[in-house]
Amino acid sequence: MRKLTMLSLLLLALLLLAACNTAVEEAAVVDTAVQSADEMSQEDEMADSEEEMQDDAMDSEDDMMDSEEEMEDDAMDSDDDMMDSDDDTHDGAMDSEDDAMAEGEEMADEEMMLAVWQEIPLVNARTGETFTLADFSGKTIFIEPMATWCTNCRRQLNNVKQARTDLNSDEIVFIGLSLETNLDAATLAAYADNQGYEWLFAVMTPELLQAMAEDFGQVLTSAPSTPHFVIRPDGTFTELATGIESPEEISAQLLAASG
Repeated sequence: MRKLTMLSLLLLALLLLAACNTAVEEAAVVDTAVQSADEMSQEDEMADSEEEMQDDAMDSEDDMMDSEEEMEDDAMDSDDDMMDSDDDTHDGAMDSEDDAMAEGEEMADEEMMLAVWQEIPLVNARTGETFTLADFSGKTIFIEPMATWCTNCRRQLNNVKQARTDLNSDEIVFIGLSLETNLDAATLAAYADNQGYEWLFAVMTPELLQAMAEDFGQVLTSAPSTPHFVIRPDGTFTELATGIESPEEISAQLLAASG
């Protein structure tokens, strides 16, 4: 009986021990499961945190990109404004240049307006060819109104002859214009040849004489006063001079007019 009781107690102890071991193992399993759950929760939280950080980083990048785009837009707007300003300035400068050119052209046109008498036809006493004083545009022209009967004219023309020799320039033209409007061209040509005046001579027409007198005054019609003047290369002309001048004075006038 006593042995049976001992066996029963032993069996009960073994059962209790087995039950304890099972409880311990189940607790360990539960602890492990809990730890795994905690670890998974932490991992999920870390993943969520990383996603939030990535989202924040992406939002920050988007904000930076938006800011850069706004800055680029502002810069482009500024460039456009500057280009518009430059265009306005350029257009203004071009308008000013156009106005200046127009004014220059108007002044040039005014300067190039020739006197009426420069375009009145004349006849070369030697060749019979027709010409006008305007035909010699671009050259300096010495004009000497004269008369074949005038002794003062002959003295002045001799000085012109010497000045012409001294200058020896193809850019200076010498022309003697007879105030004798009814003079025959052959008679004038013979007079010039006999005196050794090798430059151009022509008889004034009444129309030419009147037009010149309107610009220079009636003194131009007086041969003994030896009237003379110079037409510049641009078509403008000097005031009428009178009196007999030396070859040096005549040369100086021509060089100044040729300027």
